[in-house]
Amino acid sequence: MNEERRQIIVREIEHWRRSKLLPDQYCDFLLNLYMDHDRETKPESTHSIAKALMAVQHASGKHWLLTFGFFTFISFVVLYFNVFHPLLQIGVSAVGVVGLLWFGAHLRRRNEAAGLAVTGSGMVLMLGAGLYILQQHNLTEWGWKAAMLGFCAVFWVIYGIAARIQLLHLCGWLAGIMVYAWLLAKFTSSPNWYESQLYWMPLSILFGWSSWFVHRFSKPSAMVLFAACAIVWFMPELYEMLIWNEPVMLQLQLQLLIKIAAGGGLLFFMRKNWMVWVA
Repeated sequence: MNEERRQIIVREIEHWRRSKLLPDQYCDFLLNLYMDHDRETKPESTHSIAKALMAVQHASGKHWLLTFGFFTFISFVVLYFNVFHPLLQIGVSAVGVVGLLWFGAHLRRRNEAAGLAVTGSGMVLMLGAGLYILQQHNLTEWGWKAAMLGFCAVFWVIYGIAARIQLLHLCGWLAGIMVYAWLLAKFTSSPNWYESQLYWMPLSILFGWSSWFVHRFSKPSAMVLFAACAIVWFMPELYEMLIWNEPVMLQLQLQLLIKIAAGGGLLFFMRKNWMVWVA
């Protein structure tokens, strides 16, 4: 519908309103229908594409040079990364991680989800680049990989607390739990059920006590530690299932049911305390 005809219809609807030929709500509906018609027929994607095209059209030669120079540099690093000196590989990876974390922190001020996605990409790059460098230089022993995962765990916990990213904070503790399980798997062999409980239950109690201690200073950190406590509470059964050559499923099921009942009872009787820690 062309603009002139639409204006005629709008004036006619206004005349119906003044003459009381139609109820006001019907007139409002018709006015909204015709006045917003053009706006509704233009998709948001078209507007975004138009803005992008305008930005490209008005970009200066300096902007073009910087853009193509940046992509050329990234391509060069990706293609020749394997021939770099190990220290240079570590330096390039560190620069990439720091760049993503800096960009993610600034992006979070405008878009929380996009900023967290960029920050998560930086953390994944840290772990992936570290493992790739170890693999490339034949450092494939479990100790090197465990050390790399442990370093990432410590960094994720510290950065998660500093940046107030609870999910990253929790991922750091989970990575640390994986390192601990890895150490147990290497230095123990087919432990008995009570030994598995002794390996993990003190750690669960430590996380629970830490949650109580920290809640006075940081409720988000207390919530993360409480979640880690709940996860470690069930780790003995998961550890036995993965480590034992022939796990006794009936025994594991019985242990799991007992742990669920005991955990539920503790949560019920201490609900007035732990809800204060995490709420």
